Amino acid sequence: MFCFQCQETAKNTGCTVKGVCGKPEETANLQDLLIFVLRGISVYGEKLKELGAADRTNDDFVAQGLFATITNANWDDARFSAMITDGLQRRDQIRSRFLAAYKEKSGNDFSEALPEAATWTGDPSAFAEKAKSVGVLATANEDVRSLRELLVIGLKGVAAYADHAAILGFQKDDINDFIMEALASTTKDLTVDEMVALVMKAGETAVNTMALLDEANTTAYGNPEITEVNIGVGQKPGILITGHDMKDMEELLKQTQGTGVDVYTHGEMLPANYYPAFKKYDHFVGNYGGSWWLQNTEFESFNGPILLTTNCLVPLKKNNTYLDRLFTTGVVGYDGAVHIADRAEGGSKDFSAIIERAKTCPPPIEIETGTIVGGFAHHQVLALADKVVAAVKSGAIKRFVVMAGCDGRQKGRGYYTEVAENLPSDTVILTAGCAKYRYNKLNLGDIGGIPRVLDAGQCNDSYSLAVIALKLKEVFGLDDINDLPISYDIAWYEQKAVAVLLALLFLGVKGIRLGPTLPGFFSPNVAKVLVEKFNIKPIGTVAEDIESMMAGK
Repeated sequence: MFCFQCQETAKNTGCTVKGVCGKPEETANLQDLLIFVLRGISVYGEKLKELGAADRTNDDFVAQGLFATITNANWDDARFSAMITDGLQRRDQIRSRFLAAYKEKSGNDFSEALPEAATWTGDPSAFAEKAKSVGVLATANEDVRSLRELLVIGLKGVAAYADHAAILGFQKDDINDFIMEALASTTKDLTVDEMVALVMKAGETAVNTMALLDEANTTAYGNPEITEVNIGVGQKPGILITGHDMKDMEELLKQTQGTGVDVYTHGEMLPANYYPAFKKYDHFVGNYGGSWWLQNTEFESFNGPILLTTNCLVPLKKNNTYLDRLFTTGVVGYDGAVHIADRAEGGSKDFSAIIERAKTCPPPIEIETGTIVGGFAHHQVLALADKVVAAVKSGAIKRFVVMAGCDGRQKGRGYYTEVAENLPSDTVILTAGCAKYRYNKLNLGDIGGIPRVLDAGQCNDSYSLAVIALKLKEVFGLDDINDLPISYDIAWYEQKAVAVLLALLFLGVKGIRLGPTLPGFFSPNVAKVLVEKFNIKPIGTVAEDIESMMAGK
């Protein structure tokens, strides 16, 4: 195996025996083979589009296949083998459609050479051996490999957001078309300029996809509102839901109503508390615990069943006892956990098994009390625009610091807590994603009633932070987004954060600090290009970075 898609990758170079995340070599290799098969499907999908006969039958499958390979999502080898088998059948079907369309249009049989991803075939007995030859290191040139993997890793984030939107009935053909175009491009010999252009187009597509998901979520559940979220517990048995999928949240709340079972969010599902549609459920108690990497202890103390709707699922430790309380759904898989099947078209998922399991469990053990405040997505912040602008003009707010992104296990991530604690009292932190757990429970006060930590929501709600920045640029009559009193101190961990990074680069944001390390998939030459063009930089010391940010550097 060779995997370097997450921030924790071994020695910031690549995991070669077992993932730091816990991913075994066999699973990593099957993920590589699935990506290989998705490339093959995309080769034909792109060719059909060029013929004016775009095929939409594989859009969802390709997006979900990419999503399933995101860090800490699916640990189930059987699920990956099934997806590869399905993918090969789909590839052969779309190949037949392409060959027929080509002959109909040209009058000749197609005879051009095709990449191996479009032609290789094999049964499950051949998967393990084939997987060894199609991974990241199959691309020999380090810089080509870096640009291809930057593109694919960003695509995984885009695909995750596109899948969430599709579940709510929102899709755009141009997003799905680009996913296929980008995957197919990694089978071609392109120039550096062409590859860089595709990476930037991935950033544009990430912006459009996050905007689509924002539209999907707010259409279905209303605009997030400023909300005080309870972090204590009730006296009834509970279900803990984590991940990102709001449709699962909605259906779980409906099915648990009147059952005597409470519902709590965990990790990236915290922002569900901000949506008006969910506030009507009096058995929706609040949020339990913190970031994804704490789940081995927090899932244990919760006592009730846990529903994983997306990443991040951490492998259980030997002393964990909650496997029989662990339920997965969607792209998530884990050997020994009960998997809840996808909803039939027009129907709902059946959560009766998890509800019945909850009824047999004691209430959660209380691990903290009080409330935290969130719900500062773009609609809510723009409603406060006059107050925010007045505070900036008066000097009450000197600077905004965007500290969005991911949390993680490394001790170096304490940097973000220290930055939050030591920023001057006239600064406001804009956040989204699970990075917030490093500072959203600190008592940092407010500025004229404006909290100093404004939480927009999940990682995909980084779109809100872009909307806010663009609106402030308009209000202050600036020509360049980089002239705003905003600094970017971004934490990353997995592939959705890479999509967000590419989105910011597409929007022209420069001077981003990225940590706790720069990605291992940046070759020295690719890193040099990003530094020269966008002034991306690694984080430094807390004191030095605060001084530089306050000086607009």
